[in-house]
Amino acid sequence: MSEKRTRTLRELTMADLAFVVATIAVFTLVVLVAKGVAKL
Repeated sequence: MSEKRTRTLRELTMADLAFVVATIAVFTLVVLVAKGVAKL
Protein backbone atom coordinates (compact mmCIF):
# COMPACT_ATOMS: atom_id res chain seq x y z
CA MET A 1 0.00 0.00 0.00
CA SER A 2 2.73 2.42 1.00
CA GLU A 3 4.83 1.60 -2.06
CA LYS A 4 1.89 2.13 -4.42
CA ARG A 5 1.00 5.39 -2.70
CA THR A 6 4.61 6.63 -3.03
CA ARG A 7 4.68 5.79 -6.74
CA THR A 8 1.36 7.61 -7.28
CA LEU A 9 2.58 10.58 -5.26
CA ARG A 10 5.74 10.74 -7.38
CA GLU A 11 3.70 10.69 -10.62
CA LEU A 12 1.41 13.41 -9.28
CA THR A 13 4.46 15.45 -8.30
CA MET A 14 5.84 15.27 -11.85
CA ALA A 15 2.43 16.18 -13.29
CA ASP A 16 2.06 19.04 -10.79
CA LEU A 17 5.57 20.27 -11.63
CA ALA A 18 4.78 20.34 -15.35
CA PHE A 19 1.45 22.06 -14.64
CA VAL A 20 3.10 24.70 -12.45
CA VAL A 21 5.80 25.39 -15.06
CA ALA A 22 3.16 25.74 -17.79
CA THR A 23 1.05 28.01 -15.58
CA ILE A 24 4.02 30.26 -14.78
CA ALA A 25 4.95 30.43 -18.46
CA VAL A 26 1.40 31.44 -19.46
CA PHE A 27 1.17 33.94 -16.59
CA THR A 28 4.50 35.50 -17.58
CA LEU A 29 3.35 35.74 -21.20
CA VAL A 30 0.12 37.45 -20.12
CA VAL A 31 2.06 39.95 -17.98
CA LEU A 32 4.43 40.76 -20.85
CA VAL A 33 1.50 41.24 -23.25
CA ALA A 34 -0.29 43.42 -20.71
CA LYS A 35 2.83 45.59 -20.30
CA GLY A 36 3.17 45.84 -24.09
CA VAL A 37 -0.47 46.94 -24.44
CA ALA A 38 -0.02 49.42 -21.58
CA LYS A 39 2.94 51.00 -23.40
CA LEU A 40 0.76 51.48 -26.47
